[in-house]
Amino acid sequence: MGKAAALCGGGNNSTRGLVSLLSAVPCLACQELPAMSAEPGGRGGGGPAGGPPAAPGSDTYKGWLFKWTNYLKGYQRRWFVLSNGLLSYYRTQAEMAHTCRGTINLSTAHIDTEDSCNIVLSNGGRTYHLKANSEVERQRWVTALELAKAKAIRMRNNQSDDSGDEEPASQSDKSELHGTLKTLLSKLEDLSTCNDLIAKHGAALQRSLSELENLKLPAESGEKIKAVNERATLFRITSNAMINACRDFLDLAETHSRKWQRALQYEREQRIRLEETIEQLAKQHNSLERACRGAPGLSSSSTGITSTAKGSVQSAKGEASDEDEETEYFDAMEDAPAFITVTADPKHHSWYFLPRRRSGSNLSGASEGHPEDWNLEDSVFESSNQSSYNESTCKDLLPKKRRRTRIPDKPNYSLNLWSIMKNCIGKELSKIPMPVNFNEPLSMLQRLTEDLEYHELLDKAVKCESSTEQMCFVAAFSVSSYSTTVHRTAKPFNPLLGETYELDRLEEFGFRSLCEQVSHHPPAAAHHVYSRRGWTLWQEITIASKFRGKYLSIMPLGAIHLEFHSSGNHYVWRKVTSTVHNIIVGKLWIDQSGEIEIVNHKSKDKCQLKFTPYSYFSRDVPRKVTGVVSDADGKAHYVMSGTWDEKMECSKIVQSSHGSTSTEGKQKTIYQTLSPKVLWKKYPLPENAENMYFFSDLALTLNEPEERVAPTDSRLRPDQRLMESGRWDEANVEKQRLEEKQRAVRRRREAEAAEALEEGKDYEGYIPLWFERKVDAVTGELICIYKGGYWEAKDKQDWSVCPDIF
Repeated sequence: MGKAAALCGGGNNSTRGLVSLLSAVPCLACQELPAMSAEPGGRGGGGPAGGPPAAPGSDTYKGWLFKWTNYLKGYQRRWFVLSNGLLSYYRTQAEMAHTCRGTINLSTAHIDTEDSCNIVLSNGGRTYHLKANSEVERQRWVTALELAKAKAIRMRNNQSDDSGDEEPASQSDKSELHGTLKTLLSKLEDLSTCNDLIAKHGAALQRSLSELENLKLPAESGEKIKAVNERATLFRITSNAMINACRDFLDLAETHSRKWQRALQYEREQRIRLEETIEQLAKQHNSLERACRGAPGLSSSSTGITSTAKGSVQSAKGEASDEDEETEYFDAMEDAPAFITVTADPKHHSWYFLPRRRSGSNLSGASEGHPEDWNLEDSVFESSNQSSYNESTCKDLLPKKRRRTRIPDKPNYSLNLWSIMKNCIGKELSKIPMPVNFNEPLSMLQRLTEDLEYHELLDKAVKCESSTEQMCFVAAFSVSSYSTTVHRTAKPFNPLLGETYELDRLEEFGFRSLCEQVSHHPPAAAHHVYSRRGWTLWQEITIASKFRGKYLSIMPLGAIHLEFHSSGNHYVWRKVTSTVHNIIVGKLWIDQSGEIEIVNHKSKDKCQLKFTPYSYFSRDVPRKVTGVVSDADGKAHYVMSGTWDEKMECSKIVQSSHGSTSTEGKQKTIYQTLSPKVLWKKYPLPENAENMYFFSDLALTLNEPEERVAPTDSRLRPDQRLMESGRWDEANVEKQRLEEKQRAVRRRREAEAAEALEEGKDYEGYIPLWFERKVDAVTGELICIYKGGYWEAKDKQDWSVCPDIF
């Protein structure tokens, strides 16, 4: 497959070759080939019917053969194509247009015959067991294969620097390189001509100036003429230096051309090795999955399933088939939780396989459940399926107050990076103003509030009688906060110290939220949400970031607390790492990776969620999230699965058992579950969202002007408001003014602190307006907790404590 992909790549770079491998793009050898091939015979034919085998000089040989797949299906009829030293096969002739099922390179393959009709092809770790319809057909194929192998070996031996399937690409690259050098040479000749003209005119100019010097002119005029003469001389010297530098550049390019070719060839060989390695890994995963599926009677023969350790189930006739109709590929997961789902029972049962370390998580206990516990009529999960995502119910959830549904379209302003760099010369790093071109018209406080978009998950969690069921909704809520980030690559505005943001939806959705920027270095924001429907959420988030060249890692620090009023269940979790890719070159995109551990500190229930990072080599669903909900004894109750940008599902575990231990010290836990239920599904983006910064319905309302808010509210920030209106130039000026004003306030505080230190007094520094620092009783951390007073001040419209920050 790797060689076929290399042929398909042609002159492309290694990235395109890798893409062709992963997306199963057919290679050139797999396309419908003309003229000289033998046409297929009838349905029962085992080889190429309709004539004698291709002539020795023929490039292509086609026909039907039977290929061994596995013990369940035995030999299956497949269409084979022999071309350019490669043997490829397909299920049908129609598949030649789009899907190649496998390819083997004959130049390094061993050809053997077992009996009168069988052919065995082996190449490293790959073995094909083939059977012809008759001994005559077998002999035709063996002859064609031997001739193709000999030709492939000759081609390989005749090429010292490049392989046979890469020769067209190398010739193309060489011709392109020589064409470039030829163009450079012609330009160099043009420069030489220009240099000669400059020298000729420069000499004439100097002669004219010399004649002027010999004339009887005032002394001052003579000095000026002499200065002009010197400048003309310098001009001619500079032009000579320029042409010499160009000539040196061309010589250097010619000298290093072969070095570049060798480096390019090395990269091509590395690409081919990588493609072959990827294919081997995919086949290993495929074998493991098929072994799990092939185990009969999953409920009664777990032994057959648990014996699927690495390499334990393979066909006695070589590797297992990679062309099964139901084949699925799954990414390699080293740490729990990572699941492989296989249908086990048509009566809504599924099996989940969880690899874990023997000394790993506390999900060690096997659990037993009963299907009747999954009550479809009384369970809160049922109401989740019916109420959250039904179109009519979504209309019922619309707020009573009419709010805006769009903002001005994003202007199409080009970003001149050179002008930004030019303005940064000679300035301190902390004083470099970043233009609003990198921003979206929301502050970090508003983005933090946006986590409440799916607050109804917590309203449903209140109604759960079981703490483990409630944990499922909390886990879905923790994942839903990332759904808005998939398209949002722009940076929110950094809040000013003392800046606040309120979101009062008490009458509409039963909650009210308050955020405040409580620290500037390091930046930290405190958040408090109260819901009259039975829950309170609070957090203090500090952002740490690391620039790693091609990408930027953003690590939110701080715990999120959630407490339910009636049950007293207190949940704590932390956010995962967000990564912004292609910072320097390419299109920006965001990924989430890491693990979240949600702990109920009252019941000691836990949920382990794993955010799988995106991988080019993975055949799994991108942005995947998996997890397990377990009680205080480590007994697993629910399996969580989904994606952080789409939906989350929950499946109740009815039975679990342990599999065998692999050589890496990992053990598989096998979960049998009931059918999954959707807990959370992302709302569709509003119309024209791509021109409105990809804002969701809630995000469109976050910066909507409101009356009676505090004077420090983010809605009143002028630079942010100007950017939203499309006046970016004015927004940049206003942003620079606000940042300078904040620096002046910080310098004043530093001076006050220094003065207090000289006088031997204590200096408290900045004190948050609506939050106070306390030691959290659960985590033991010093965090900012809401102390009250904001909503009372809003009712009285008494904002005397608010500073003038705008």
